Amino acid sequence: MLIVVGLLLIVVLTAATGYFVAQEFGYVAVDRGKLRQLADDGDQAAARALTVTSRLSFMLSGAQLGITVTALLVGYVAEPYLGGGLADLLGVAGVSEAVSLPLSVALALVIATIVQMVLGELAPKNLAIARAEQLARALSRSTLIYLAVAGPLIRLFDRASVRLLRRIGIEPIEELPSGATPADLEQIIAESREEGSLDAEMSTLLDRGLDFRELTAGEAMVPRVDVHTVRAHEPVSRVVELLDTGHSRFPVRGAEGVDDLIGVVGIADVLGVPPGERATTPVSAVAGPPLLVPETLPLPTVLDRLRSGHRQMACVVDEYGGFAGVITLEDIAEELVGPIRDEDDPPERAPARQDDGSWVVPARWRIDEVADSTGIALPEAPEYDTLSGLVMRELGRVPEVGDRLEISLLPEGADGEVNDAEPRALVEVLAVDRHVADSVRLQLSKPEVTA
Repeated sequence: MLIVVGLLLIVVLTAATGYFVAQEFGYVAVDRGKLRQLADDGDQAAARALTVTSRLSFMLSGAQLGITVTALLVGYVAEPYLGGGLADLLGVAGVSEAVSLPLSVALALVIATIVQMVLGELAPKNLAIARAEQLARALSRSTLIYLAVAGPLIRLFDRASVRLLRRIGIEPIEELPSGATPADLEQIIAESREEGSLDAEMSTLLDRGLDFRELTAGEAMVPRVDVHTVRAHEPVSRVVELLDTGHSRFPVRGAEGVDDLIGVVGIADVLGVPPGERATTPVSAVAGPPLLVPETLPLPTVLDRLRSGHRQMACVVDEYGGFAGVITLEDIAEELVGPIRDEDDPPERAPARQDDGSWVVPARWRIDEVADSTGIALPEAPEYDTLSGLVMRELGRVPEVGDRLEISLLPEGADGEVNDAEPRALVEVLAVDRHVADSVRLQLSKPEVTA
């Protein structure tokens, strides 16, 4: 009779352990995006499961409490009930009490451990991982009830553990991050591309999407030297003349110079002026106020400000308040999908592969753009954004046509000296415009390995 009672108690407690293990792994492994979609479609179980995942750390503490208590109870009932029953059976079989008692206790613990590990731990864990969504939805109601009932005790243990960790200088994290990190996504994209399950065009779009949040207005803008501006006192007819540049909006500057931004004028503003009055109407009369953004502003925020202000263009200012350039919705879109061409745009400059394996590259391209197009990952640094900036930093002077550089593609060694065995890039300045490199030849140079 003792054996039957012991086995029943162990089975019940093991089932309870399995319930808490399924809780623990099911809610960690479940796809929250899928749950959110089901909840939006009216699935109440999915909505409850989402409530649990929003308090994941608290739920895990509750699951651990349940696992610990039920596992201890299994050990508590194994010896008197299962062990006592086995001792009686061994006694009937003629085994002496001195042998049957320790042997029955050992057998009881072995049986309880096997049942607990297989049925209470491993099987529920594997089931929860394989059927996370179904289990999360099925357990949602009972989990919320359990967390409400055991909440005070769970909080007590949580606070004790938090205080202990803080005493030893560790700041605990209350909630686990959900979903994959950008680094995880980059790794997934790279592996999928290598395996051939993701084509080059799609992987490039995904890479651009991940990089977008890291870009700033200063990195995506059209620099000031390439921007056509209009003086405030000039006639509206001047804007009509500038339409030949392929642009439709222009910053308006005041009497103090190019850094004195007072507005933005576009073709729509000009169309509101009768043709006979365009030669006498000053630009300041039709220009609208400029939208100014700092060059350090992240592109997603720039996009939000353009959309909320119903603007197509913003003027970028540097840390000194000077005019740094302009950025448009088209510039932002190109960071996501690549170059967008129309009939008014000038021909796009692009890297050209030469017969000797080298590349002729526009020097005003950003370092990451050069890497994406040529596969040559030049070093990046806060002092520059573009290839021309890298050339100027390495030269330490204004570049001249014919200048040649050898640039290490790896970080400097611990002693601050470049390792001769590192791969390098050969850079030759082909053209200079406005005192900076405009076009360069770029080629990998792999050093010979000497014995």
